[in-house]
Amino acid sequence: MSAPEISLFPLVKLQAVSNAHNEWVALTFELSHYEGDAFQAALTLLKTPDVFAALAPLDCILPVPNPQLLEQSHLETLQANRIILRVPAAACADVAIQKKLSGYADAGYRIKLDGVAEGSAATMSGARSLMVDASTTLPPVLALVAQPGPHLATGMGSEARIAECAKAGFSWFAGDFALHPEHDASQGDGTSRKRLLALLGLLARDADSRELEVLLKQDPALAYHLLKLVNSAAFALSSPIHSFGQAINVLGRRQLQRWLQLLLYARQQDDGLANPLLPLAAVRASMMEGLAKSLGWDRDQQDMAFVAGVFSLLDVLLAMPMTEIVAALSLDLDVVMALLDRAGPLGDLLKLVEHHDSASLEQAGISHETYWEAQLQAYHWAIQVSRNI
Repeated sequence: MSAPEISLFPLVKLQAVSNAHNEWVALTFELSHYEGDAFQAALTLLKTPDVFAALAPLDCILPVPNPQLLEQSHLETLQANRIILRVPAAACADVAIQKKLSGYADAGYRIKLDGVAEGSAATMSGARSLMVDASTTLPPVLALVAQPGPHLATGMGSEARIAECAKAGFSWFAGDFALHPEHDASQGDGTSRKRLLALLGLLARDADSRELEVLLKQDPALAYHLLKLVNSAAFALSSPIHSFGQAINVLGRRQLQRWLQLLLYARQQDDGLANPLLPLAAVRASMMEGLAKSLGWDRDQQDMAFVAGVFSLLDVLLAMPMTEIVAALSLDLDVVMALLDRAGPLGDLLKLVEHHDSASLEQAGISHETYWEAQLQAYHWAIQVSRNI
């Protein structure tokens, strides 16, 4: 695909929105670098076949930077119960825009103001909730209580800040807080961490099933999640699985490796909440595999791409330097280079998954549309993983 043809398809960043239990409830469509109309760009993405099914049951928060241009015909292809229209608060000072948005709200579309509007503008616009960058400051209390919510606090860099915003009246949260856990894993169960590394080592060298079973029996939390997984609706088995041996046979070697790698992130935190790293690891792993496939890489290379993606957050999970983690595992050299230095073909792909832009995608020979399809599939899989583990 030529460069001009690539540029016609919008490049989006999906930002997960979580509730107070670290469960995903929505996705924001970020098109800040898109030169055209961001809402029209979002519509292009939402024309992807089965897109709403892929992202179910999450809501989609779409940017509407120019609400004066919004028409009913734009909304006809959308599932109203799954769409939240994100409108700049400043735009709602215009009475004509207030009437227009209020009409869409009456028709069943949810309006979320980006920022805090003056006076009664939010209510007059039919807005039910606010989206506010609360990374450093909180909006006035009256701004939050005037609408039923749920209000979304963005810029969340820590769980402590989420707790503060929750007290202020927010119930949805977005940011990179998952990458900055506040608990110190090094002060926790050292034996458990060593067991995890041992299990990762066995998976990396494709160890015998009996060796895996021995370690699984020593880790009640991991064993519980594995049995819960194979008995979930994802596998739709006719009879329940009660033993690790059965679970291993049902999943098969390749799937067992993949699920166990993800199950490492499923461990509950000290506060009992779900680990927000789990869906992020699933997104990275799936995107790495999908992009590798789109580039024509063979099955083994796709598997290595998956491993690089899922292992790329182990340093955050285990609170250990990646050098120590890699040293404890028998990984392919290409995976090691990717994890340590973001070097080599896998490293280049991992950088694209972490931070993408048009120039780097074009250099890699990946079209915007191909990237979106891999991204969509990755989020679909991460949603399923979170619901089944």
